This record gives sequence, C-alpha cells and structure tokens, in this order.
Amino acid sequence: MEAQPVAGSGSSYPYPNYQNPNPNGLWVISPQYCCPQPVDLAVVRKVLAITEGNFGVTDLNGNLMFKIKGKFLSIHDRRVLLDAAGNPICTLRPKIMTVHDRWQVFKGESSEEKDLMFTVKRSSMIQLKTKLDVFLANNPKEDVCDFRVEGSWLERSCVVYSGQSNTILAQMHKKHSVESVLLGKTKFMVTVYPNVDYAFIVALIAILDGINKDDLDSD
Repeated sequence: MEAQPVAGSGSSYPYPNYQNPNPNGLWVISPQYCCPQPVDLAVVRKVLAITEGNFGVTDLNGNLMFKIKGKFLSIHDRRVLLDAAGNPICTLRPKIMTVHDRWQVFKGESSEEKDLMFTVKRSSMIQLKTKLDVFLANNPKEDVCDFRVEGSWLERSCVVYSGQSNTILAQMHKKHSVESVLLGKTKFMVTVYPNVDYAFIVALIAILDGINKDDLDSD
C-alpha cells in the first residue's frame, strides 16, 4: 500500500532536521492516524510478561491508544496491533527461515497476500546497531526502501527516516523511573512528527521488539 497524502493543514515543527515530506499527511495504515501536530507516545512493555497484551501505548496523559497482543514464545510469533477499544488494526508476522529477519504486516487480522501493507527486514545479516529497511506492498522489487529505521534498540534511541533521505519521521528516547523498575516494566517515549501515520510507527516499534527479542534469546 502506498503512503498517500490526505486532506489536512500542514504544520511546522521546531526540530532542525525535520523537513515534512508531505505537509498534508504521510500515511501507510490509515489517514486517521495523521495529526497536524507532533504526537508524543509512551510505550510500556512488561519485561517479564509472557502472556498476551504485554505492550501498551499511551499518550502523555496516560490514555491508552494502542495495545499489542500476541504469542511471543510460540514458533509462529504473530502479533496484532489493536486500538484502545480492542479493534484489530494490523497483524505482524515474521517469515520463518529468512536470512534478514523479514516481517510482513497485513490489514486487520488477515495474513493474505492481497492484504499486505508493508514488509520490514534487516538491511544486513550482521549488525552492531539496528538498521531496518521498510518496503511498501507496491514496491515488490525492493531496490530502494520506502522508509528505514536506524539507531540502538538497546538504548531505545532508534530513528525512523523517509527512504534514503535524512528526513526524520519519528524518534525514540528512553525513560526510566523507580516505579517502572520495581514493576518489571520498560518505558520509552516516541515522538512522531506532524502529519506522519503514528499507528505505522507503533507497528515498526513492535517489529523492532520482535527482531531484537531473538537477539536477546540467543545471547
């Protein structure tokens, strides 16, 4: 599915590296998740949880916006991104036995090829830092990525860029608290720049977690 413009007013953003690639909106999952102002999200992960629903995404006031549920210890690591009401937005599935940790994202709870929205894979087999390439469904040749993710997942400092450019679409930063440590949770913040599909960014974060979970399990 192509990232498409939607109706709406543009907005400038006081980050020196930010150049809005489309002032009317850049969406992959749905235009309803594009906002003319920056969107700050808090991602809370229950470190020790092995059941469904161990991911929650809230706004800065603590209002739930998304949940991620899935079977994290099964052979088929399938995750579903839900809205606050529990409605499925998209399904995230890793492709088994692929060299570059390829994940596919489908509409709703589908896993059919016709409902494929985008694919994510490592840019190389061996990486000291995180680097993922994102390809929209209408880019099957995958010669050039539509988006990319770079940074350090361990430090929760990854950045989402538009294609091969330096245009930043979203960036993460870690947040520690005594409460989060005692409750066995990790919490980090994500700033999504104006007019960028923030559900798409949350889906990328869930895939980042899935890919790096495998690294942690193999250490």
